[in-house]
Amino acid sequence: MSKYKIAVLPGDGVGIDVTEATMIVLDKLNLDAEYLYGDIGWEFWRTEGDSLPERTIELLKKTDCCLFGAITSKPKEEAEVELTPELQGRGLIYRSPIVRLRQLFDLYTNFRPCKAYKGNPLIYREGIDLAVFRENTEGLYAGVEFHPVPQELYDILMQKSRNMIKFKDTDPADIAISTRIFTRRGCQRIVRSAFEYARKMGKRSVTVIEKPNVVRETSGLMVREARKIAQEYPGIELWETNIDAMAMWLIKNPLDYGVMVTSNMFGDIISDLCAQLVGGLGFACSGNISDQYALFEPTHGSAPKYAGMYKVNPIAMILSARLMLEWLDEMELAQHLERAIARVIAEESVRTYDMGGSSSTLEIAREIAKYL
Repeated sequence: MSKYKIAVLPGDGVGIDVTEATMIVLDKLNLDAEYLYGDIGWEFWRTEGDSLPERTIELLKKTDCCLFGAITSKPKEEAEVELTPELQGRGLIYRSPIVRLRQLFDLYTNFRPCKAYKGNPLIYREGIDLAVFRENTEGLYAGVEFHPVPQELYDILMQKSRNMIKFKDTDPADIAISTRIFTRRGCQRIVRSAFEYARKMGKRSVTVIEKPNVVRETSGLMVREARKIAQEYPGIELWETNIDAMAMWLIKNPLDYGVMVTSNMFGDIISDLCAQLVGGLGFACSGNISDQYALFEPTHGSAPKYAGMYKVNPIAMILSARLMLEWLDEMELAQHLERAIARVIAEESVRTYDMGGSSSTLEIAREIAKYL
């Protein structure tokens, strides 16, 4: 019997390509694991009306963690048009399966490390080593949205918020609302995750990134809770900055920062900026982590136009597998894998098109596996 059961969800588009590449590497590592493949993605939305079938949720419940490729997502109107004829007109509404998984399994920490590896021609500056802790289940991505706005909600908002006066002459049918919901517990959990990581890694500061001068209630709650929690970590400074200023400072002085923590949408944005500093989305890995379960994925999309061409860079996915190994406490294997990745990047002989080469997705994987 294997030590671990790991769910593998390739998804669609290039998710299938980079998953295949990553399995080449994991097989060479001889991790004592059983890999259980599951269904997720656009084809299951189109033919079943559900991009995350119930059978896949049940599969994940039987595993220790999950390795996820990439999926295609489209706006709800486009999604409905692509349903098979027998499913159209049933009121089915597309929801992102990865967002659903984060909420179903309470994967409240989205951990996105961004490290500049020597020899990578795409890095902004050598020595960059950043970690973004993004709250993963609340904020603007919680999915509490309205369009058109129900009359009763419109009336309550008119009563409760003086700022609604500017919309007093607007028909509720012409208003769309996306709510930004923070909870004290949600803020505490993500901030504590960042501080625990900073202490473990010997980092001198944690930067909380919000916008409390404008988004007063939600950002304000996050910053206040961060200040409280920072008092429990006397050896680590708490830095506070606004999201717009942080985008500027990361370009100007990326080496000044190490650990950053923020809310869902701000984290999505700032982590892509950090990814570009270290070479782009081909190097951007992530872990979606709860206290009991975790799902690991590259942060790039499914890039349907490249599907099956084995053209894209698989390193982000392979680095995600490294995060998985660390989460499983297979530290020696994780370090071994990172050294192999770093060596392939430094040697420059095998590179995908984004790095100026012509190697395929699978050639990169085989080269990494060669050093394992």
